[in-house]
Amino acid sequence: MKKNLKIVLGVLAGNAILALAVAAFVVPHGIIMGGATGIGLAITHYVSVNLSVVIFIVNAILFVLGAFTLGRKFALTTIISTFVYPVFLEVASKIPGVGSLTDNILLATVYAGLLLGLGIGLVVRQGASTGGTDILALVLNKFLHGPVAVFMYIVDFIVLGCQIFFSGPEQILYGILALMLMTMVMNRVVLFGQTQIQLFIISEKHEEIRQRILKDMNVGATMVHIETGYGKEQQKGVLCIIPHRKLYAVNDTISRIDDKAFTTITQIKEVKGRGFTMERVSYQEEL
Repeated sequence: MKKNLKIVLGVLAGNAILALAVAAFVVPHGIIMGGATGIGLAITHYVSVNLSVVIFIVNAILFVLGAFTLGRKFALTTIISTFVYPVFLEVASKIPGVGSLTDNILLATVYAGLLLGLGIGLVVRQGASTGGTDILALVLNKFLHGPVAVFMYIVDFIVLGCQIFFSGPEQILYGILALMLMTMVMNRVVLFGQTQIQLFIISEKHEEIRQRILKDMNVGATMVHIETGYGKEQQKGVLCIIPHRKLYAVNDTISRIDDKAFTTITQIKEVKGRGFTMERVSYQEEL
């Protein structure tokens, strides 16, 4: 129950931020964008209809298509965003002064990209979907078996293309900038707090390094059997995953033990298992 409540709150928060970004920065400055919102912007330019109503209809049609094509599980993870986002957008557009926060279109574009990325990232982080044109990409993936990311870009650029006919060159450029910022921020939000540093240490003093890392640094370590390329000697390497804040201390410890140690440092996106998503067993308890 607690987990489900967290998911629902995360999806609601993400959609609220999305709605605020569109109402405060995208619509007032005519910045083009993809997704169901982009379709709505294109339709409302030619037909005098409420934007929230158009997005609701577009989302509903795509939701039905996705539910029939992709199944019940997909529908459950998408239904909140599909119907809540248009409501939030209507509420956000009624906030006094929301559309006049800035007259600078570049500033509006930056904030639009940041907030859109944050909103979508929060939704995706919960394992849910924002719905909209993402559904088309998933449907195309099911039948054409191509990469989902490629289909998403194709659909988004088609939607952006539909807005080119009534948008100026600067609005188009700002729209592309907002899309790029949105993508970068979304990726950061999805992986926030999960990225770690991987170190692989090759040293003749591997046993001392292992002891110090386990005992003094409170970091897990895995011993890897290796063979040196030059002398073909059997040796062991130390593999460990650490948070960013411990990198300096671990590096300093390795240098003090063996300043000739060969060390590779790699950033990894996510780690699961004992010590990360499960409680760590201390070195003393393992003895």
